[in-house]
Amino acid sequence: MSHYYADADKFGDEAASPLVEAFHSAVKDRVRQALAQCGGDWNAFVFDQSLALITEADFAAIDARILELGHRYEWSALVSVKERPEAYKPAAGLAGDLATFSFEHPGAVTAPADADGWAQCGVGDNVVPWDEPLVGTARYVRSSEQVLKYLTEGVPAGTIAVIDDSGGTLTAPILEQFAGVLCAGGTVRSHLGILTREYNIPCFMNAKLSGIREGDTVKMEITAKAKTAEAYQHGIEMTAKVWRKAEARG
Repeated sequence: MSHYYADADKFGDEAASPLVEAFHSAVKDRVRQALAQCGGDWNAFVFDQSLALITEADFAAIDARILELGHRYEWSALVSVKERPEAYKPAAGLAGDLATFSFEHPGAVTAPADADGWAQCGVGDNVVPWDEPLVGTARYVRSSEQVLKYLTEGVPAGTIAVIDDSGGTLTAPILEQFAGVLCAGGTVRSHLGILTREYNIPCFMNAKLSGIREGDTVKMEITAKAKTAEAYQHGIEMTAKVWRKAEARG
């Protein structure tokens, strides 16, 4: 049975985090129990009895046990931490303090300002290469209230949206009005990556950023090569740079 979900060549031999390891271990234990219960082989379990033998209640119990052990989930959209604050790590920027909020990712690559005043403040995975770098104004889009406001009043020209959620659902109604997008999650094959490609909007997925505040002038190295599936598979870095204008914030 271990061949099906512990194959290092297919799934990797290291967990992404202690939380992922804890969750996967709990699920594997429940699958082992279910296999022993049904007395069949793996194929019979997957294609015939899995929905009956592993229930919603089982996953709820796993979730509760994970939280009891002290683990907390990372959030990719604010709706998660708003609805279940006890299950997610704390998030800044929940109560109108966007003026002081900024993503601070451990993997952000930074550098001092150059002679023209551009300081590197992060990197991301470029979705589609363009001919020239993109300069615009960073604006965090983190709630349905903000989206409704932009729908009513319009998105300011030159907006580079900085968002959490790689699904693209939150920003879909106003996506075509963005000059560019910096998304803290996902890959170039995520829903948002596909949407921005179709709308011809420059976009970095999996962006690791530091120090960008609401209203900052930022520049995206959209001239960089698009990250490939092979690069993700083999852990090859193909990051594009993000800079912030080192001057008084707007």
